[in-house]
Amino acid sequence: MVSIEGQCDPRFEKVREAFAANFETRGEVGAATAVMLNGRPVVDLWGGHMEKERTRPWTRDTLVNVYSTTKGLTAICAHRLVDVGALDLDAPVARYWPEFARAGKEKIPVRSLLSHRAGLPAIGKPLPAEAVCDWDAMCAALAEQEPWWEPGTKHGYHAITFGWLVGEVVRRISGMSLGSFFRKEIAEPLALDCHIGLDARHDSRTAEVIPAPPLPPDQADFMRQAMEQGAGLMGKALNNPPFLERRNAVNSRQWRAAEVPAANAHTTARSLARLYGALAIGGELDGVRVLTPAGIERCYTEQSFGPDAVLIIQTRFGSGFMLTQPGWPLGQNPRVFGHPGAGGSIGFADPDARIGFGYTMNQMAQGIVTFERSGAITRALYECLIG
Repeated sequence: MVSIEGQCDPRFEKVREAFAANFETRGEVGAATAVMLNGRPVVDLWGGHMEKERTRPWTRDTLVNVYSTTKGLTAICAHRLVDVGALDLDAPVARYWPEFARAGKEKIPVRSLLSHRAGLPAIGKPLPAEAVCDWDAMCAALAEQEPWWEPGTKHGYHAITFGWLVGEVVRRISGMSLGSFFRKEIAEPLALDCHIGLDARHDSRTAEVIPAPPLPPDQADFMRQAMEQGAGLMGKALNNPPFLERRNAVNSRQWRAAEVPAANAHTTARSLARLYGALAIGGELDGVRVLTPAGIERCYTEQSFGPDAVLIIQTRFGSGFMLTQPGWPLGQNPRVFGHPGAGGSIGFADPDARIGFGYTMNQMAQGIVTFERSGAITRALYECLIG
C-alpha cells in the first residue's frame, strides 16, 4: 500500500480514492494530482516514489518532466502577447521571424503554428542528436524546411517542432527565450513551481522518468516502430534529432537544462492546476492576470479536427491546446482545453465547471496519449461536482 499525502476537501474523497487506485491497480510508481475550484485548491495529493528502485519518496515539491503537457504552457505565452497587442495570429510568421519566409513559407500565419496546420511537423535532413538542445540550430533548420503539405489544408501533430516554431516567435517579439518569458511573465507572478529549462539546483527533487513497460506480444507498438524506423513522417517528427532514443536521455542534465518548449517542462501537478485554474475563472487569480477572457476564448475555439496527417488518428486542437473529443476526454464539458503529455501527465481548464486540473507521474504508460490514470481521477472529480 502506498501512503497518499496531502490535502483533499471531504467533498472530493472519491478523487483521493481514484488516485490511490492508480498505485494499487494501474502500475503507478510516483505521482501527484491537484484540483483548483473557483480559484481555490480543493485537492493537492501526492504519493509513491521518485525512481524505479522506490527508495526516495515522492514529496510535496517533487518535479517531473511532463513531455507535451509543456505545449499548453508555451501556447499561453503566445496568447499573452496577443492580449497585449504585440502579436497578431493572422499575420505571417515572417513578419516577426523574417528568415522563416524561405522555402515557400512567406504566407504561413502564426495561427497555423498553434493549430498544427503549418506543415512543419518534422525536419527532413538528418540532424545530430545534440541539436535538440541547440535552439539556434533547430530554428535555422525549420526556417530552411519546406512544408510537408500545403499549409492550412490539413493538420498534423507537430510533436517537437511546435515548441521552436511558437517559441521563436515569442523570442523575436519579447527579446526573451520562451523559458525566460514563461518564468518572468507567468510562473513567478503566479508563484508556480514550473520550469522550461531547469536549473541544476532542482535536480535533487526531480523524479526519474521510468520507461513504459513493453506491450503484450499481440499488440503492435506503433510508437516504438516509428522511433526505430524513422523513415516516415511520424518517425521523423518523433526522432529527428534522435536524442530521446538514447538510454535515460530524458533524465540527463543536458535535457533538463535545455529549452524544448514542446516537451521538457518540469513541474508539479499543483502548479498545472493553479495555472489552468486561473484560466478557468476568467484568466485572473490572486490579482495576477494571465490571459484576458478573449484570450481564453481563443484557446478553446476549434481550429483543427479530423484525421491527423502525422499520428494517423483523429485529433482536435484549438490555438495551441488539445480539445476534448470522443476517446480522448480531457474533461466532461465542451469548452475544456489543455494538453496531455506522453506517458500520462496532463493539465487542463474547464471554464464551465471552473476547475483547473493537473496530473504528473514518472511511470510512463504506452500509447501516443493515455488517459487511463488521469481519466480515472477526472471521472471521480466530475462525479463529486455533480453529487
